[in-house]
This record gives sequence, C-alpha cells and structure tokens, in this order.
Amino acid sequence: MAGAAANTGVPRWVAVGLLPVINLLAAFLVSGLVILAIGENPLRALAILLNGAFGYQEGIGFTLYFTTNFIFTGLAVAVAFHCGLFNIGGEGQATLGGLGVGLVLLYLDFLPFVLILPVAIAAAVVFGAAWSYLPGLLQAKRGSHVVITTIMFNFIASALMVYLLSQILIKPGQMSPESREVAQHTWMPFMHDIFPIARSPWNGSFIVALLACAFLWVFVWHTRWGYEIRTVGANASAAVYAGISPSRNIILAMVISGGLAGMLGVNEIMGVNHRLILNFSAGYGFVGIAVSLMGRNHPVGIVLASLLFGALFQGGADLAFEIPKITREMVVFIQGLVILFAGALEYLFWPFLVAVFGREADTALAAAE
Repeated sequence: MAGAAANTGVPRWVAVGLLPVINLLAAFLVSGLVILAIGENPLRALAILLNGAFGYQEGIGFTLYFTTNFIFTGLAVAVAFHCGLFNIGGEGQATLGGLGVGLVLLYLDFLPFVLILPVAIAAAVVFGAAWSYLPGLLQAKRGSHVVITTIMFNFIASALMVYLLSQILIKPGQMSPESREVAQHTWMPFMHDIFPIARSPWNGSFIVALLACAFLWVFVWHTRWGYEIRTVGANASAAVYAGISPSRNIILAMVISGGLAGMLGVNEIMGVNHRLILNFSAGYGFVGIAVSLMGRNHPVGIVLASLLFGALFQGGADLAFEIPKITREMVVFIQGLVILFAGALEYLFWPFLVAVFGREADTALAAAE
C-alpha cells in the first residue's frame, strides 16, 4: 500500500493511517445501523463496549490478555505477507506451539522457572515453526499454494491434539480430554501478582509479545534476511536477477511465521490454562489476518490493531451481558464487520482518497514549480 501511495501521489500517512481509520468507522457505522434496527441506541452500545474494555481494571486486564494473542498471530501473518505469502495456518501453528509448551511444562517441571521459561518459549517457536515448514517447502519446491496447505494443516493439528489429549496425555481417571495441571512454579506470572491491580488473565506473556514485535522490526527492516524476504515479496523475478533465492526465503518466512504463531501457546498454556486443553487457539489465528492487514504488517500497527480487537472481544462480552437484545452472535457479527472492512473491503475507499489527496499533491507540486 505504501508503494501504491507513492505511485498515485497520495501522502503515505493517508494509506498507513487514514484508510484504516475510515475502514473502522465504516464498520462501526454499519454496526450502529444494525443495532438501531433492533431498537437499541448505538451510542449507548458503544459506551458500554468501551467501558467494558477500558472502564475498570479487570476489563483492561482481559483486553490486554486478548491483545497478547492477537499480537502473536498478527506478527505471524505479517512476516509471511512481506514475502508475498498468505499464511492462514496460524490456528494449527499455535496449536502445535501450545503442545510444545505443554510438553515442556509437564515433563521438565523439575527445572526452576528461570530455566523453564526460555525452554518453553523455544519449544513454542520450534513446534510452530516445524508445523509451518512443510507448507513453506511445498510452496517453494512444488508450487503447492500455501493457503491450501496451511488450511489442511490446521485440521491435521486439531485432529492430532484430539488424539493426544484423549489417548496419551489425558490425566488418568478423568473423561475430559485435557492433561493434568502443570506445576505452579512453571506458571507465567500474572500481572496482578506483580502490580496492585484487579485479577485478570493478563500475564507476563504480554511482555514476550512486545519483545516479539521488536524482533520482527529489527529482522524485517534491519537485516539482510529481512531485505531478501521483502524483495521476494515485492518482485520474485527481480529477486532472482539480484541473486536472491525465492525458495529459500519462502521457507524462511514461513518458519518464522509459524514460530511467532506458536508463541500464542505461551500465553494460553503457560499463562492462563496451565494444562493442555482442546481448542485453546479459539480462532485467534484467523483474526490475526485482519490484525495484520489493519496494522499494515508493521509491528506498531499490529499492536494498535491487536488492542482494538482485544477491546472488541472484551467489550463485546460486556455488551452482550448489559443489552440482552445484542446477543453474543451479534457481537461476533460486529467483529466480523471490522474484519470485513479491514480485510476484503480494505481498499473500498481508496479511489476516493486518491481522488482527494492525489489532487492536493498535484496542486502542491504545481505551486512549488
């Protein structure tokens, strides 16, 4: 989009900042019309949503807990996107990352926390990266589209977890498909145990997510490998001409993408659930696609977009509770509208912005001459 802005003479801030805001406002406007149609006040609904997300300490904690998951999956989508890949396998990669974390906490719980934390994070990255390696390899070497293969791997990961938790890792003597609870000293510290704030699932994984953002920023924009990935994503033919291997960088981008998605398991298994359970990824991998697109595939934008979706998830729960007419399904519908305008309809208002700001840019150029 930055390149498109340059080609049309539109200022970069319009593409990076104004367009996502307009898309968000359009989603809220349509949502408001739906709420109005069922006989409720859209402004009251918005106030309840914002209060549920940011109006009290527990709500803020839940919002930041959701935000942490969206940061991991948003970063995962972004690094693949910079290589021209559309990784929608975040669900499966997060599932395997959680499996790696769970195995470390279950079988290496004799280690102190200062050692088990880096080992658990490494396991999340390695398991997630391993699950994305084969789709990357098939794309690079055989031309198998990564969208298709990652979808398939999502289902395989889900089936694998069902088998493991029902046949192998299940706690003896119980029917529920989940493992035993891990030792308490292996838990990621909750923020309410560190600071005098209300109890919530918000935990130290949030700091790990911010460090992952810093890593991605340095890797993509300040290393040779990141430059090669962006070159392949911009023009694979030009990359070959410059001596850059598209296949090598496709595999590298997918491995890093899977590793970032796998880190969601740190937040869910080590930070909140403290046991291996089914479906802990809960759709975060798919929402990460919208987070990455709205954040323009940049770590700063991804953090802001993740905070938005975290607020929608937490505030939406309060909204469904306070206004019975606005059911949980309708809240999901509102979230879907945001994803729709941030994703499929991302460029809906772009021609209008080009007409307005492109003309202004031409006028300013003429005046300067």
